[in-house]
Amino acid sequence: MTTIERVETFILDLPTIRQHVLAMATMKTQSVVLVRITASDGVVGWGEGTTIGGLSYGEESVEGMALAIDTYMTPLLIGLDADAVGAAMARVGVFVQGNNTAKCAVETALQDGAARRLGVPLSSLFGGRVRDRMACAWTLASGQSDLDIAEAERLLDARRHNIFKLKIGKRALADDIAHIAAIKRALGNRASVRVDVNQAWSVTEARRGLAALADAGADLVEQPVRRQHLAALAQLTRDFPIAVMADEILRGPEDAFRVAAAGGADVFSVKLSQSGGVGPAAMVAAIAEAAGIGLYGGTMIETGVGTAAAAQLFATVPRLDWGTELFGPLLFTDELLTAPLRYEDFTLIVPDGPGIGVDIDPARLDDLRRDRRRSVHVARATTHAGE
Repeated sequence: MTTIERVETFILDLPTIRQHVLAMATMKTQSVVLVRITASDGVVGWGEGTTIGGLSYGEESVEGMALAIDTYMTPLLIGLDADAVGAAMARVGVFVQGNNTAKCAVETALQDGAARRLGVPLSSLFGGRVRDRMACAWTLASGQSDLDIAEAERLLDARRHNIFKLKIGKRALADDIAHIAAIKRALGNRASVRVDVNQAWSVTEARRGLAALADAGADLVEQPVRRQHLAALAQLTRDFPIAVMADEILRGPEDAFRVAAAGGADVFSVKLSQSGGVGPAAMVAAIAEAAGIGLYGGTMIETGVGTAAAAQLFATVPRLDWGTELFGPLLFTDELLTAPLRYEDFTLIVPDGPGIGVDIDPARLDDLRRDRRRSVHVARATTHAGE
């Protein structure tokens, strides 16, 4: 039996190419946790846990993720069968509540290692691919209409993106609607324009906002109200022609079932980090598929590690009508991978290599690591009586 021998966590800080304005934070740097799991046969798997804007987005921070993995999850993992990913994560789930993003980093590293051991892409462990490339949106988040329009025009001309999502909810409702309308008028039918409110609106604001966004020509609105307000989200979904997408409300398969049963959304934004890993995210996608809910491959603005893992999964789902927003690596000033992910003809190309399909540049990892001291846990040989 190949066993889990070593677990390492790394906190990285990556500057962004421009500020990324959300309803709850303005980002100039993205911090992530990478997990490297080495098995007894020497095979290494990588995973990533990422949130947005520190604790302003959710309950986990990169510091807390690293602590949870080092202190609580690792002692449960050392010595377990490295190929029995489900059993390993079930054990973690018994003793560690919540912490989905930290669990995602661990689970993805185990999945990556298992697929590399077989010499196949991670997508092969989830039924195989139905696509080799997928539509990829870009988030326009400068907060200024003229800058966003210019950025969108450049990306259209370069044939890199023709789907644009805008972060709103930080300003007055009327100002946000005017911002979206100006961008849609400028881009016309050349691009899909969507918005993400990140839970910032009250129910009353959401009703006004969805009507105005539909009139402005926007195609979709993401999580307009707080994740606790499922009944309101379901009512908005029923009442307005614009597609409503669930995001923050989805914290794994149980939430997905609850939202689907309530008719709470037209579309699910499936995120590995929020779901708890590749396997749980596949379950979220399957629930949406069974309920006739559209699928969108969401992002927490991951590096190439988390982005490649997500691409492997989304390559396997039967329908991905709303595309993805796996643009994370393009937002950073630094490249972590030995070979960058490929974006062309408005799509992301799914990597072909074993596991998640990408490899990390060790020199870049060292340069970006917050603390040069790595947290390492190594399995110790058992000493028997008389030896």
